[in-house]
Amino acid sequence: MERGPSTQDSRGQTSATRFAAPTPSACVARIAVYEAAGAAPRTEDVSSAEALEFIESVSSRVHALSREAGGSMPYTVIREVVENFVHADFTEPVVSVLDSGTTIRFADQGPGVPDKEKAALPGYTTATAEMKNLIRGVGSGLPIVRDFLEHCGGALIIEDNLGRGTVVTITSAGSTATPSPSPDLNVPAAVRQPLAPLPPISTRQKQVLSLVLELGEVGPTIVSRELSVALSTAYRDLAQLESIGFISADEAGKRALTEDGLRFLDSMFGQ
Repeated sequence: MERGPSTQDSRGQTSATRFAAPTPSACVARIAVYEAAGAAPRTEDVSSAEALEFIESVSSRVHALSREAGGSMPYTVIREVVENFVHADFTEPVVSVLDSGTTIRFADQGPGVPDKEKAALPGYTTATAEMKNLIRGVGSGLPIVRDFLEHCGGALIIEDNLGRGTVVTITSAGSTATPSPSPDLNVPAAVRQPLAPLPPISTRQKQVLSLVLELGEVGPTIVSRELSVALSTAYRDLAQLESIGFISADEAGKRALTEDGLRFLDSMFGQ
C-alpha cells in the first residue's frame, strides 16, 4: 500500500530516516486470533528493535497462526501487506486473524491512504529513498496481492481505520468475507474431493517446481534470477504454488516442495 510522505520531527529528520535503526519500542505489533464467534480473541505481541527483522517476525508469526487456525494464505501475500506498515512508520500495527484463518486484517494508525484505488495499481508509490532500504518501493506490493487473491477466489479490501490510519483486509477462498468463494483447496490431499480440481499450472510454474526440486528450497530472488523473470512474477508464481499446496514456506520465507508437489512432479516426469 502506498501512503503519504513521511513527516519531520523536531530535529528536522523524516520518519523514514529512523527506519534504518528504530528504537525497540518503535516496532511492536499486536496479533489477535478470533477462534469463536462472540468470544474475546487470543492476543500476542511481536516486537523487534530492527525494522527488517520486525517485518519478517510479524509475517512469519501471522502466517503460522493463520495456518494453525485452518487457513492457507501464502506467506508471500502476508509479507507483502506487512511490509506496508513502513508507510505508517510502524505506528500501532494490529493484525487480526479471522474466519478460521481465511481472513486476515492489517490495521495501523498511520497517515492513511487518500486514493485507495491507485494504491492497488502497479507503479503508484510514495516510498522515499530511506523506505526503499526496507521494501522495493515501486508500487508492486498490493497489485501482486490483489491479482493473486482475485485469481484464487479471494479479495483485497482497503479501508480507512477509525480516527486515522488504514485497514487492509485480505481474504482467501472459503472466507465468509469473500463475495464468491472458489472451491476449498485447503483440505489435505488425502481427503480432498475430486470435484474440486486444482487451478491449472502454467509451464513457468512447472519450471519453478523443478527449480525447487533441484535446489531444495528457493525464494523469489532465486526464481527471478534463474528463470529470468520479473521479481513480481516470481512472487506470484510462488504464492500460487503455495496456495494449492505444492510448496510450503518456512519461517525465513524459503519455499520447499510438499508431498503433493513431489507427486505432481513425479506424474509430470512420467508423462
